[in-house]
Amino acid sequence: MTTRENDGVRAVIWAGDCLRLLDQRRLPSDTVWIEASTVDEVASAIRDMVVRGAPAIGIAAAYGVAMAARACGSDPDALDAALARLAAARPTAVNLRWAIERQRGRIAEGAGDLAAVLLAEAVAIHEEDVTANRRMGVLGGALIESGDVLTHCNTGSLATGGYGTALGVIRSAYADGRIGRVYADETRPWLQGARLTAWELVQDGIPVTLLCEGAAATLLARGEVSWVVAGADRIAANGDVANKIGTYSLAVLARYHGVRFMVVAPTSTIDMNTPDGAAIPIEERPADELLSLAGQPVAAAGAGAWNPVFDVTPAGLIDAIVTEAGIVEQPGLAGMHELMGWRA
Repeated sequence: MTTRENDGVRAVIWAGDCLRLLDQRRLPSDTVWIEASTVDEVASAIRDMVVRGAPAIGIAAAYGVAMAARACGSDPDALDAALARLAAARPTAVNLRWAIERQRGRIAEGAGDLAAVLLAEAVAIHEEDVTANRRMGVLGGALIESGDVLTHCNTGSLATGGYGTALGVIRSAYADGRIGRVYADETRPWLQGARLTAWELVQDGIPVTLLCEGAAATLLARGEVSWVVAGADRIAANGDVANKIGTYSLAVLARYHGVRFMVVAPTSTIDMNTPDGAAIPIEERPADELLSLAGQPVAAAGAGAWNPVFDVTPAGLIDAIVTEAGIVEQPGLAGMHELMGWRA
């Protein structure tokens, strides 16, 4: 059995004058680090999925703002243009916009050495994420009494500053002896479950079994899985959750089979200005991601493809949303407002 310290993976590292990013497109076969020293290189890394996962995207963006300030000096128009390019890298994960807006708040304070102030803020955002993940791990892990769990995509150290959101809950619950085995969806078409989640769990010695998404119903029907544990890229004010495509279908299957469904995400992923899931922009990526695999065609020539990257799980299918600020069970507008300190 592992301990709570089974957290040796880091995918985003500040190296003094540049950001070192573990290229998640190359795992698990190759461990390749990419250095980004400009805001445009950070934006490209986010857009091209070198760095992925909502919290990790936000952290990388925070460092990108500091780089932009270093390059733009005292030119506010150039800085605004750089931040706009960074914000446009990906539309669905709210952490990207959240991190940029938090940095804009520091810019508005008019500090003397702006680049140094923004770098310090980026480091703080990074450290706060790891602390929040460990807190969520404890809170969410306590909800799991026993049994195996099923997870989707990658929500671990690779997708965050460290430890993970949903995978942090799994790490915590496994360390406490509450989980025997983790089932992980392959998560097509980028195979984040197969390439990344399985890799992380193997590193930590946590038993992991892969399955294709089409096998999830049969797995849940066996009655061995007690929870489905997923992350989030944006949570609306009413508790609807946008996450990696395939999450919605898992929630439907879990409800039908009497399996509980947990979403784990920091409060920075909650967008109280988005009223419900219908208002969340859903990114669509190129058809080639479905039509080929590792550069090799896998579909009939001439076929088209629809490639939405995320779907929306209605709050009514979620048993618990776990954040570092607390848990909302059977989430809805009132519970989300209470969690975030808003008036309903």
